[in-house]
Amino acid sequence: MSRGVILAAGIAALMAPLPASAFTAKNGMVAVQISPTEIAVPHDSRGRETDYWCAAGDFADRVMRVDGATRMWRASPKPREAGVGITFTLDPAKKAEGAGLSSFGSGPKDGSISVSAAAGNHCRKIWPFIAD
Repeated sequence: MSRGVILAAGIAALMAPLPASAFTAKNGMVAVQISPTEIAVPHDSRGRETDYWCAAGDFADRVMRVDGATRMWRASPKPREAGVGITFTLDPAKKAEGAGLSSFGSGPKDGSISVSAAAGNHCRKIWPFIAD
């Protein structure tokens, strides 16, 4: 397959329509609110696990406008199947046991992190995302 065909296919995939309620986080990943307390981040082959936390935290911060100290948990159990995204929750009753991030230092040891930590400490630009 020629480079031109591969490039055209890549551009077409990037330009595929997103749901009207989709949000592009500052790292270029997509996040969608699926309930009053749950945020889904669809699979992105370029993303590390912390990139998913970033997208969900950025969504909670800028779209849901929750307080930055609000705790966020992973709602999807581990291990995650290939090609499957991750769902996050702001409701501790909906957290997936053993599926959060390890935390060091002070703070709860329940796999949660604050919205501000997710949006501020786990965000990196993912190429070929182009920020404005």
